[in-house]
Amino acid sequence: MNNMADEEFTDINGNSISLDCQNHSAFCREFTVNSPKMSLRNVMVYTCVTWLFAYAIFFFTENTAVLSSAIIVTLFGMMFHIHFVKVDHETLLIIGSLGVQLSSSYASGRESTTFIEISKLKDIVINEAVYMHSIVYYLCILIKDPAEPGTVTSVVPLFQSSKPRLNCLIQVYRSCQEILAQAR
Repeated sequence: MNNMADEEFTDINGNSISLDCQNHSAFCREFTVNSPKMSLRNVMVYTCVTWLFAYAIFFFTENTAVLSSAIIVTLFGMMFHIHFVKVDHETLLIIGSLGVQLSSSYASGRESTTFIEISKLKDIVINEAVYMHSIVYYLCILIKDPAEPGTVTSVVPLFQSSKPRLNCLIQVYRSCQEILAQAR
């Protein structure tokens, strides 16, 4: 399992991401996909474009509220992006006897966690979808109704923000299937 950290992975856009796998026991593994850090260059470009646009409007209208609004919108936009959109890393913790825990850590430090009991987990699969005229693969959990084990009631996609490519997903998938096979 240590070879996962040595391998280079990218997301569907070609950006470099990393996969870290920790074996806590034979029935417990943790996978963390780290996304690239926020680009200071992109932040500066968006800020400059917004402020130059606001200055152009101010130049013709001579209304200072336009400049103040541009500053406030930019600051709130950055805070919103850091707190609700930009995910630093996503974690999948699979415990064969209990279930699966999904966590996302945002750039602001906020964390979001979901737990799925093993009795509700039907399987973990790699699915495909058409996205922007191409086919992308994603790892997902199939949720079953405990009363009707043969039916899938919902699908929970994993690593939604980091969007790793198939080679990374296969590594996680195989390891998850080992644990699920032992648990059954």
